[in-house]
Amino acid sequence: MIRKAPISMIMTENVITLKKKDSLEKAEQLFKRHRIRHIPVVSGDTIVGMLSYTDLLRLSFADYTDSVIEDDAGTLVYNMFTIKQVMNKSIVTVSPSNSIKEIAEILATKEFHALPVVVDNRLVGIVTTTDLINYLLKQF
Repeated sequence: MIRKAPISMIMTENVITLKKKDSLEKAEQLFKRHRIRHIPVVSGDTIVGMLSYTDLLRLSFADYTDSVIEDDAGTLVYNMFTIKQVMNKSIVTVSPSNSIKEIAEILATKEFHALPVVVDNRLVGIVTTTDLINYLLKQF
């Protein structure tokens, strides 16, 4: 294991993002299509929030099935809220130069599982608990 290895080694650079004006239905489609659980919300390339799949589950009790009834109910609930209302606005960001150890400490002590990676307030990546676990697995 490389001591003080930067998270730029393990972060995802091609980040799927949403805008505050996008629909929650679009967000759900992105979560399912890309099999991800966190999507940064941006204004231009500046991060303004984070939406998790858990945020959507809290609203609609949705799951990964394609039931027509569940889709209709989910759409109805999604039309009642906006991404701006549902997203987490109090986000912790990190720099690509932060060490993997620092990121592991943050993820271990906070109640979230993804951190946006920024340079000068500009989103350049995301690092998740899955990225961290995959990195650790490669070490064995």
